[in-house]
Amino acid sequence: MAEKKLEVTTAAVKKVDTKLGFGGRTKKWFREMKSELKKVVWPTPKQLVTNTGVSLAVMASSAIVLWGFDWIADQGVQLLLKIGG
Repeated sequence: MAEKKLEVTTAAVKKVDTKLGFGGRTKKWFREMKSELKKVVWPTPKQLVTNTGVSLAVMASSAIVLWGFDWIADQGVQLLLKIGG
C-alpha cells in the first residue's frame, strides 16, 4: 500500500500580518462591535418586565433567607455569651 504524504503549503498557514495604528485598531474594534450587536436578539418589552420581576423576586427572597440565617446565628452567639459570660 502506498503511503500518502501530506504537503503543507505556506499559503494555508500564512497569517495576515498587518500592522494597524491606534486609530485603525480602534475603528476596527468599533466596526466589529457594531457587527456583533446586530446579531443580538433583544427581549420584547413583555419579556423585559417579566425577567425584571423574576429577578427582583429572587433577590428579595435571597435577602430574606440571608437575614434569617444571620438572625439565627446572632441568637446563637447571644446564647453562647449568656451561658459562658
